[in-house]
Amino acid sequence: MTLGLALLGVLLVAAIAAVIAFRRASALRVARAKGARLNSLPIYHAFYAILWATLPALLLLAAWSPVQTRLVQQSVLSSPEGKALPDSDIQRDSILGEAQDIASGKIEAGFNPQSTTLAPMFKAASSKYASIGGAFALLAAIAGGAFAVSRVRFEFRARSGVERWVMLLLMAASTVAILTTLGIVLSLLFESIRFFKMVPITDFLFGTSWSPQMALRADQAGSSGEFGSIPLFWGTAFIGAIIAMIVAIPLGLMSAIFLTQYAAPSVRAWLKPILEILAGVPTVVYGYFAALTVAPMVRDFGVSIGVTSASSESALAAGLVMGIMIIPFVSSMADDSIAAVPQAMRDGSLALGATKSETIKKVVLPAALPGVVGGVLLAVSRAIGETMIVVMAAGLSASMTANPFHAVTTVTVQIVQLLTGDQEFDSAKTLAAFALGLALFIITLILNLIALTVVRRYREAYE
Repeated sequence: MTLGLALLGVLLVAAIAAVIAFRRASALRVARAKGARLNSLPIYHAFYAILWATLPALLLLAAWSPVQTRLVQQSVLSSPEGKALPDSDIQRDSILGEAQDIASGKIEAGFNPQSTTLAPMFKAASSKYASIGGAFALLAAIAGGAFAVSRVRFEFRARSGVERWVMLLLMAASTVAILTTLGIVLSLLFESIRFFKMVPITDFLFGTSWSPQMALRADQAGSSGEFGSIPLFWGTAFIGAIIAMIVAIPLGLMSAIFLTQYAAPSVRAWLKPILEILAGVPTVVYGYFAALTVAPMVRDFGVSIGVTSASSESALAAGLVMGIMIIPFVSSMADDSIAAVPQAMRDGSLALGATKSETIKKVVLPAALPGVVGGVLLAVSRAIGETMIVVMAAGLSASMTANPFHAVTTVTVQIVQLLTGDQEFDSAKTLAAFALGLALFIITLILNLIALTVVRRYREAYE
């Protein structure tokens, strides 16, 4: 028996328990002994039986899966053939991996003869422990289903039981999300602490030179690396928070105003989906567009106005395309916020003699400001995390130039560069990626806090 068959068996037991519970509850509902009334509908008794039959069994299967893997490996290693494996961990793991692949049918034969010998043992041990786990899961499902069916009575509150199970599931889901966030933060923090033991935090935060490569000889320039992050954060802000926002905020906001206040319903029905298509275009496509179309145009424009140093890879090209990419984020949030402003506020402004444009400027936009700020924040976060457009259109040069026609780079691009390929996670060069990620996380958190403050302040003024 495999774990997949055990899962099917658990579902079958749950279905049978649900049917029995539903029929018993329906029979009680029809019988009504001495005027007693069924507390919950039969469907809730059925759901209660399903939950008791499936959830404990599924938790058991989830817990058994890693245990089974460990037991199978120990069983194989304790055999005479397993004890004859090489002492080297790399060789032994390679042979065991090949044997597992042969046993599961992924490959027909391995490069090492020992893997072919161990494959039947892996298959037999896997079948044995899967049967044990499946049997326990089926017993848990039967016991849970029987318990739920035994509680089908007039006075039993099955609906409350189902709601408790659902609440536990929701709590588990939220706990997983919280623990995932905590794990991400801790992984960044621990690796960043290791980095700051090698590189002073002041050099990282206030240094103006970024050259993380480590030379092969001590007499080479930059043999110890330079990890000043200011050029990277300047490039990130220059492309994502300045140039891109200059493009995205006006166009997105004006698009939302037109679609909600001026466009006819038939026009809006066509234009809004077309505008939101921009959000679904892959970023690599935007990167090609930036590198092949926009970048040459920006370079030619720079040369025509006298900027002889205009590069084919520039912050302006990347920022323009990035701004176009995030227009839907600003537009959609602003559109929803403007549409949510009560019509009475518009009517009151118009009744006092204000024009439509004055109403939009003085009444609608201030009332919709929380949503607009949220859209801008989402757009900034999207721009800060963008990588492909910068790689293809802005280059990899870490410089602190304010010239939009020069090449710059961003934090995310450098993280990709530092972690590409086989890296040793005990060098400052690799650990620098975690320090950059932690700094970017903190910056995003600060932006969120600022946005929440603005939203709370203006929301209290208009509720």
